[in-house]
Amino acid sequence: MFRLSLLAVAMAAIFAVTAGSSRGADSPAKKPSSDARLLEESVNKAIEYFRTQGQAADGSYSAEAGPAVTAAVTTSILMAGRTADDPLVAKSLKYLQGFVHPDGGIYADKSSHQNYETCLAIQCFTAANADKRFDQLLKHAERYVKDLQWGGKEPLDKSNVNFGGAGYGNSKRPDLSNTSFLLDALKSIGRGPDDEAVQRALVFVSRCQNLETEYNTTPFAAKNPDGGFYYTPAAGGSSQAGNTPEGGLRSYASMTYAGLKSMIFAGLGPDDPRVKAATKWLAQHYDLEQNPGMGTAGLYYYYHTFAKALSAAGVDEFVDDHGKKHNWRRDLLTELAGRQKSNGSWVNENSRWLEGNPNLVTAYALLALHYCRPH
Repeated sequence: MFRLSLLAVAMAAIFAVTAGSSRGADSPAKKPSSDARLLEESVNKAIEYFRTQGQAADGSYSAEAGPAVTAAVTTSILMAGRTADDPLVAKSLKYLQGFVHPDGGIYADKSSHQNYETCLAIQCFTAANADKRFDQLLKHAERYVKDLQWGGKEPLDKSNVNFGGAGYGNSKRPDLSNTSFLLDALKSIGRGPDDEAVQRALVFVSRCQNLETEYNTTPFAAKNPDGGFYYTPAAGGSSQAGNTPEGGLRSYASMTYAGLKSMIFAGLGPDDPRVKAATKWLAQHYDLEQNPGMGTAGLYYYYHTFAKALSAAGVDEFVDDHGKKHNWRRDLLTELAGRQKSNGSWVNENSRWLEGNPNLVTAYALLALHYCRPH
């Protein structure tokens, strides 16, 4: 349904969705395409990097950063086709189990990033749960992150700008990134639009958009009504891209793809004005050399949200605002392969948000490559 409806949006030069992928239509199934070979080469090099250089003896990756990096890396390896019993994976799963707390959360002692760490761990253990061995762990972790959500365990009026959001820090100020991680975690365990926590999150996500609607009456939307997304409307509002001269919050691509993906997970279709506005902004900012609005900051986080959002939308070709069609999977694959280091890793020269860490950045890249695979 999403696919067919997007054709109408494409007529407005926002998205174009193919009825079926043209990749492989003219190629014999027995012979991998050059894209498929390039993808497998990049994936295999990345996993070899993790095996020979990234993983510590205890199964961790960058343990000084807490369990989140290990969870992200292990998820990326599982999504690349390894199983929970693969020695590379099994060591990391055992390590991560050491962070499970009696309250159900999966986080480092005294961590102020409980939502972030637990949500990444949920996705990891879900990817490793083919035989249901982690069912109980996941059940308790789900309850934990839902309790952390604003308006979850503790009642909160829906009019409160924090309602439905998730965050980190001592104040747990909600933000779109953490709320997106929460929705990713819930989606991974099969929670959909009928889940109360998902619908609460949609309320917060809608308030992170530069679009004044009945769903967003915050003071920021009217000051920069471009349809993109920013970091948070909470605690006075904040955008990592800064403010407009009028006092609005600037939109940027990584948050706009996170917003689009979150709305899709919460059940919004392409005819919803929030989805239309977001896709229009993205059509105006199609770029894989940078994170539009942020330059090189958060570039690999951007690649991951870009790929996951367009995959969730069922988009095979993306039409920019000039009417140019982009095979986004091929574009992203080519960009990532060109940036991969000789040892199989990726790293961002702009180290903001821990993107100077090759383990985390390689996990982002490997996760993004998962969505570059043909349907």
